[in-house]
Amino acid sequence: VHEFGHFIVARGFGIRVLKFSVGIGPRVCGVMRGSTDYCISMFPLGGFVKMLGEQPDEEVPLEERPWSFSHKPAWQRAFVVAAGPVFNFIFAWLIFFVIFLVYGKPIILTGIGEVQTGSPAEKAGVMPGDHIIAIDGREVHIWEEVSEAIKANDGSTIVLTLQRSRTTVSVDIIPRIYELKNIFGEEVKVPMIGISASGDFEIEKLGPLTAIGQAFSRTWELVVLTGQVMVKLFERVIPLSTLGGPIMIAQMAGQQAELGMLNLFYFMALLSVNIGFLNLLPIPVLDGGHLAFLAIEGIMRRPLTMRQKAIAQQVGIFILLALMLVVFYNDIARLLGFIPSG
Repeated sequence: VHEFGHFIVARGFGIRVLKFSVGIGPRVCGVMRGSTDYCISMFPLGGFVKMLGEQPDEEVPLEERPWSFSHKPAWQRAFVVAAGPVFNFIFAWLIFFVIFLVYGKPIILTGIGEVQTGSPAEKAGVMPGDHIIAIDGREVHIWEEVSEAIKANDGSTIVLTLQRSRTTVSVDIIPRIYELKNIFGEEVKVPMIGISASGDFEIEKLGPLTAIGQAFSRTWELVVLTGQVMVKLFERVIPLSTLGGPIMIAQMAGQQAELGMLNLFYFMALLSVNIGFLNLLPIPVLDGGHLAFLAIEGIMRRPLTMRQKAIAQQVGIFILLALMLVVFYNDIARLLGFIPSG
């Protein structure tokens, strides 16, 4: 998907694509179509697109320069470079769109499954099996609305309106502040009343326009989450031991497939967003690094010198090699049981 983005936009700008490879390493098989070698390479780790004039120091004959990447305007080169990550995001959006349109959107209902002993909810008389129909007079229909309303509380009394059998009951509750760990392992203070959802859910069928919007929202949520994870890694809130490479990805894909195709599709969307986001990091040799070079070229009205680019790319290669060593070490350590896999 990522390389197809580079390929299709390059072709759209009239850039000659010499090779489109699925996988990396030595060529295994393929077919020539026009000037492009469509091939499969030995190692099934990503892929690559080779364009005419891709390297700044590449000698391109004068008569072939109209189809050369390096001889195109900076804005066209930027579009080609950015197309890879953008197609990753589009692919994730497409997965969610198909899921929402074909399957629908699962929503957890407002039934209460458990009331914690000694909690504010129990003291107020809330019982398992009750259904929350309103909070502070505002109707709620899904558990997410219940959770958000309670978390937004500033410590004042909230009024729950409950459906209990055939009667309606209202109770006053003052949430209690609990110290919990968020998804990044950080200690956070959260107002809670001590209830959990029953787990009852229904599938909300969505029309095409609604599915488009919901798919955009879900994709954006993954982009934001990926960005937050990156920040937490740099802040060392999330340990490097949580990173994984191809082995971990294959294991996770297998686990999700065992849980059902829907879980596998969600995992594919998450993986695609991660690949797109990582490639946008401003590290030389990644798409984000190339975009940074092009931005500097636009500001300075001239490209960086070959020496400047070479130094920056050496730094980028060092960073990527260090990252690869970390993820491969983590993969092997998980297989040997030195790092927990769950």
